[in-house]
Amino acid sequence: MAMQARDIEAMIKEALPDASVEIRDLAGDGDHYSAIVVSEAFRGLTRVKQHQLVYDALKGKMGGELHALALQTSAP
Repeated sequence: MAMQARDIEAMIKEALPDASVEIRDLAGDGDHYSAIVVSEAFRGLTRVKQHQLVYDALKGKMGGELHALALQTSAP
């Protein structure tokens, strides 16, 4: 079962309300996305910790409904 880009964006913004989120469907199949997420919450965190915050926001859907997500994260 595929996810919609708007659902991914909504979940990330729910967890990181100040985030700027850009989602792209890489394959047109609803399973392979890229995301650029910019949030003040990332300031001072390692890239791994930043990505963990995004994966946590997806509430376990990564690897299930969402097969692949290429992430780029940064603080503003």
